[in-house]
Amino acid sequence: MKFDASYYPYASRRTTVFAKRGMVATGQPLAAQAGLQILQQGGNAIDAAIAAAACLTVVEPTSNGIGSDLFAIVHKDGSLYGLNASGPAPQLMSAEAVRKAGYDALPRFGVQPVTVPGAPAGWAELSRRLGRLPLTTVLEPAIAYAEEGFPLSPVLAKSWARAFDVYAKHLKGPEYAAWFATFAPQGRAPKQGEMWRSPHHAATLRAIAETGALSFYQGELAERMEQCFKEFGGYLRAADLAAYRPEWVNPISVSYRGYDIWELPPNGQGLVALMALNMLQHDEFTVKETPATYHRQIEAIKLAFADALEFITDPTHMTVSAEMLLSQAYARSRRELIGERAGEPTAGSPPRGGTVYLATADADGAMVSLIQSNYMGFGSGIVVPGTGISMQNRGHTFSLDSTRANYLEPGKRTYHTIIPGFVTQNGRAIGPFGVMGGFMQPQGHVQVIMNAIDFHLNPQAALDAPRWQWTKGRAVELERSVPEHVALELKELGHDVHLALDSGGFGRGQIIWRDESGVLAGGTEGRTDGAIAAW
Repeated sequence: MKFDASYYPYASRRTTVFAKRGMVATGQPLAAQAGLQILQQGGNAIDAAIAAAACLTVVEPTSNGIGSDLFAIVHKDGSLYGLNASGPAPQLMSAEAVRKAGYDALPRFGVQPVTVPGAPAGWAELSRRLGRLPLTTVLEPAIAYAEEGFPLSPVLAKSWARAFDVYAKHLKGPEYAAWFATFAPQGRAPKQGEMWRSPHHAATLRAIAETGALSFYQGELAERMEQCFKEFGGYLRAADLAAYRPEWVNPISVSYRGYDIWELPPNGQGLVALMALNMLQHDEFTVKETPATYHRQIEAIKLAFADALEFITDPTHMTVSAEMLLSQAYARSRRELIGERAGEPTAGSPPRGGTVYLATADADGAMVSLIQSNYMGFGSGIVVPGTGISMQNRGHTFSLDSTRANYLEPGKRTYHTIIPGFVTQNGRAIGPFGVMGGFMQPQGHVQVIMNAIDFHLNPQAALDAPRWQWTKGRAVELERSVPEHVALELKELGHDVHLALDSGGFGRGQIIWRDESGVLAGGTEGRTDGAIAAW
């Protein structure tokens, strides 16, 4: 990746970090240091990624937990691996059952939207196949922080306080008592610099480490989860947990200006980023901060999302293949719909057939792009009593409309927002990248990749650059750092422009690039408490 390391066109508190022997980039300094600690103990990039991921369930519980899902792309020994550790709907979870419980759509909170958590199985599977150190060693930093506590960082404290206000307003039943006891033990959110600890969380992580996650899916922890969901009318059972296995998948890619951009196939939304880049690759972009650049990016994302929301779900239930959606012929047909003014996005007719992100690299060439999430912050609001297991609410994205691709069915995986990214060139690993944040993620991927490739920005500048986010119809949100003339002209082009008061909704990302000599260059998000640990 060619960039001028001395050129920083966007204000930032950070600069690109360079290192040779290893690097870990996360949204939390303590998690980055945990990954580095494992590298320095002889672990590889995979071990470091698992250590950081487990640590993030402790030091950033506002975005993920032990009950999360996980996706990863790993480059090791010249091969690229993909792991889908998202779980399916429990066998008792159906559209009929949800309606019978009194809902016309899956709720955001409670036991109803919880699907089978995949993250612990994902850690164990990555460790088994590609790691170097035992899982008991790799999870030690996370266990220590849960047991001994850690002081909250600034953005984390802000997110925690915001979430507490929402949960205090909406979570009223007895099923939420364990959430408040765990995350608001003093009747409020912990404050910046204040210590927080979770001994139950530590005990659960220790059991996962000692059993290779079997205790989570077949042992005492599985029994506790079943008891909790039975008591409060949920669908998850021990049999669902025992039957779960993460899936190794082949990453998918498009070629963009001489680079291969990799994402994971559905049920994730990485296809959105690839479809948009496919539409944009024949345009010439030389200057980032122009209305024309923003307009074409936004219109491409809108069309890609229209297709994604129409077709993407569990791949065994899709009527259109990823290959068809990424074909050059289909990309041309969609690109032709991008006009001079903002349009209303509609799906095409192709041939039928609250998240954490981290990146790691080691001295031997291995690199990992990993993303892990509950959903919508803390997730469902369900913490399994006595375990510290905070459950995701991924089922919230299922549809109860039987005509939709993402219609809820037992054993089906839902449309997933979390996506890791990776770049190669002529088979050589350039490195991992990612931007967390719900439906912002593929939009962030497109912007970061274009910042790096089209505009030659270094990793930190590529992350710091002003962002936009399409929300619906012609509506688009802009960060306040977007130049005023760009915002005004986008409005003239028919976009419904909104200036965001803060940058919290524009994603939080990390990048690590490796050059031909093996030197690592990393950037981490200035919109959160991001950090890079390197040696």
